Amino acid sequence: MRSIDQLVFVGLNGYAVALDRDTGEIVWSNDELKSGYVTLLLDGDRLIVSTNGYLFCLDPLTGHVQWQNRMSGYGSGTPTSLISVRGQSSQTVVQQAAAASAAARHAASQHPGGHVAGS
Repeated sequence: MRSIDQLVFVGLNGYAVALDRDTGEIVWSNDELKSGYVTLLLDGDRLIVSTNGYLFCLDPLTGHVQWQNRMSGYGSGTPTSLISVRGQSSQTVVQQAAAASAAARHAASQHPGGHVAGS
């Protein structure tokens, strides 16, 4: 079985889908969600999904529904904001990518024309 860090999660038209990060192969697809725009949040070991006024908690490794909440009285439809103290903001991810890119450029400048150990 794959680990969470080997997966990429996508929400499309009422579906939550997990893809293999390296191959793009579909690992699982959940069609139990209500139709509509899907917003996803990976919260540690839970994949929180919002669609059309419903919230679902999925197992990120299997796609099985762990719980759902109709969120009656809160409206439905358009995209939902999901935030977690366990997750990372897009700004954090961008900062980490920029730091990794800068480190790779620095390593390459230290070893012009050759391979850097470990790469």
